Amino acid sequence: MSTSNTRNIRRAKAGTTEAPWVRRTLIGIALLFMFLFLVLPLAAVAAEALRKGFGAYLAALQEPDAWSAIVLTLITAAITVPLNLVFGVAAAWAIAKFEFRGKAILTTLVDLPFAVSPVVAGLIYVLVFGAQGWFGPWLQAHDIKIIFAVPGIVLATVFVTFPFIARELIPLMQAQGTDEEQAAIVLGATGWQTFWRVTLPNIKWGLLYGVILCNARAMGEFGAVSVVSGHIRGQTNTMPLHVEVLYNEYQSVAAFAVASLLAILALVTLVIKSVIEWRHEREMKAIAELPPERPPELPSVAA
Repeated sequence: MSTSNTRNIRRAKAGTTEAPWVRRTLIGIALLFMFLFLVLPLAAVAAEALRKGFGAYLAALQEPDAWSAIVLTLITAAITVPLNLVFGVAAAWAIAKFEFRGKAILTTLVDLPFAVSPVVAGLIYVLVFGAQGWFGPWLQAHDIKIIFAVPGIVLATVFVTFPFIARELIPLMQAQGTDEEQAAIVLGATGWQTFWRVTLPNIKWGLLYGVILCNARAMGEFGAVSVVSGHIRGQTNTMPLHVEVLYNEYQSVAAFAVASLLAILALVTLVIKSVIEWRHEREMKAIAELPPERPPELPSVAA
């Protein structure tokens, strides 16, 4: 076999026809980009947060307003993720498994938060629930506060995060089809039994992945929450808003300390995401390596 044929076979196995120096250059550019725009900023945040020592770092996180922002962020995520979990599974199940009027409209509405600016989403809630909004006078008359309070923060966060779970599940459910669900129903399973024992096990990895993305976005949301929160220190400031307040007050160490906590949460999210992807790939590989089932032999019929 000639040298050129051997080279072509190696390139075919590598999935590319480019020369090795081209691949190394592209890999080097990608690594340089990641270092400049991902690793270096994270290192700068950590260095600035610890600039005055670990004691100052802990003091910044234990400060009452910072602790209030941390608790509010966790509460918002704890409310938002389950709500989006229910909506995402229901919307994905309806879109992927059924045909009905308005299906295209529902699919478009699922993608709406991706097309609308989070600031605009916050302004919409102010227009609807604010003091001068559509329901503002009625809410004031009944002493119900939504805007500049926790309910408004939760509503804004739910709006900007609800596509994540649904968008992870819709293509997965569409690829799986409805054969297994139909078989379960034919065998006598109810709708809930079909969901819990057939549909849910098939989508568990995509569901976990969507929940992780939804939680990460909920904790890091800034634009919509900034509009509806009112920036009340110790009451309606989440962690991203508290970082902005501290930075504007030239408390750089405290600002970067809270920012580093957000960065740590993001890194933990990436680690969990990687573990889930690894386990999913391992499970799929194990399934692929299973020997095919032999069809049952039919009894012979005597002539």
